[in-house]
Formats: sequence, C-alpha cells, structure tokens
Amino acid sequence: MASRGRRGGASARENEPRRDEQAEQQAPAPRGPVLPPPPPVDYGVFMQGLVQAMQTQAHTQAALQAQLEAEAQAPAQDHGGPPIMERFKRMTPPSFKGESDPLMAESWLREGDRENLPSHQVP
Repeated sequence: MASRGRRGGASARENEPRRDEQAEQQAPAPRGPVLPPPPPVDYGVFMQGLVQAMQTQAHTQAALQAQLEAEAQAPAQDHGGPPIMERFKRMTPPSFKGESDPLMAESWLREGDRENLPSHQVP
C-alpha cells in the first residue's frame, strides 16, 4: 500500500528551502546604526566598587543605629511649658458620656465648637 501524496520515493519539496528558512531570509534588516558590542567588564574594578559600596552602607547603618540609640537614651526635651494634655484639661472641655442619640452627639460637638470660638463668632 502506498502512502497518500508520495509517489516514487523523494518528495519534490526536498530541494526547496523550508518555510522557516524563508521567513528568516525575508525578515527585514534592522534600520539605523548598528551599535558595537559593549566593552569587556573588568571584574577587578567591579568588585572594588562593590566592596566600597558595601563598606559605605555598613558605615551609614552604624551611624543611623548610633543616632537611634542616642535619641532613645536622651530625655524628652522640655519646651518650658506644661504638656499639651495638661493644657487641654485646664480648658475644661465638655465631656461626652457616650450617648447613642445622634442629636446628643451633635449637641456635644456644637458646645465644644462654641467654647473654642471667639465670642463674636458664636453661631
């Protein structure tokens, strides 16, 4: 039994270039200037730069660590006045008792705003 499409042994396409080869031959050439290959890398110089960068990073990290430790050990700076929470409590703001009624919450907000506004701006 003869196979379909083949008669007499060799096919007629053996002498023709394959489709892949034709596509490669028809591919357009790159336009513009062709750049030369990059220069070879001097790995000794590269490694020296890498070591220097790592030393700089270690120095910077040590300096930052020392700064953080110094800030943690230093007492908080006193600006010559009472802490802000003490000043706030002296103003005796209205207290909110956790009412679930939205009208009560709004009333509390308005009362606080009135106390903080100058007398000529009270609504």
